[in-house]
Amino acid sequence: MYFQGSLLDGGAGATVGPLDRGLQRRELAGGAWVDVRPGWVGGADGLFLRLQTELPWRAERREMYDSTVDVPRLLCSYGVRDPLPDPVLQVARDALDDHYGPDLGEPFVTAGLCLYRDGRDSVAWHGDRIGRGRSQDTMVAIVSLGAPRRLSLRPRPGGPADVPGERSIGFVVGHGDLLVMGGSCQRTWDHAVLKTTKPVGPRISVQFRPAGVL
Repeated sequence: MYFQGSLLDGGAGATVGPLDRGLQRRELAGGAWVDVRPGWVGGADGLFLRLQTELPWRAERREMYDSTVDVPRLLCSYGVRDPLPDPVLQVARDALDDHYGPDLGEPFVTAGLCLYRDGRDSVAWHGDRIGRGRSQDTMVAIVSLGAPRRLSLRPRPGGPADVPGERSIGFVVGHGDLLVMGGSCQRTWDHAVLKTTKPVGPRISVQFRPAGVL
């Protein structure tokens, strides 16, 4: 997996920027919203390389229709009591708790990481609705490291966000960008990282969630 760093990355140790400036919110239909903070993690390319080479990435297979298929990305997860694999991720989670905790009402406690090796790796349309996201407003915070990829969102068919004139949207994130989905986003909108035939480098997505949001 060839990784080309950003020319804007200073090459110094990774740092987490402030969230009281540079944060851009987009209100969506159905009570959902998305926050984006470009370049939130400075020196993110070094963090990407550490996670890419040092984490115990695993491949999974899942049942789909009448067959078992490879999950098109590598995975690594950290539960409620697990220490995070890099101190910068702990700093990032603490900063998210400080900024979003008063509205969220609880901390972010788990971290799921996905390694997209190239444009063939993807995640299909879905919402984090297995747990409490099915019935409650919540937040999922994503730190995107490595090559930029497009995170697409569309109203869930037949749901309260599926209104005339609403359409799919997307955010291209990478090299330390932060994206937070909040409000009703998990139950009224679906999101995906779709396959692409364009030449793209590897990307790591770090997803911070509260307890019981899957």
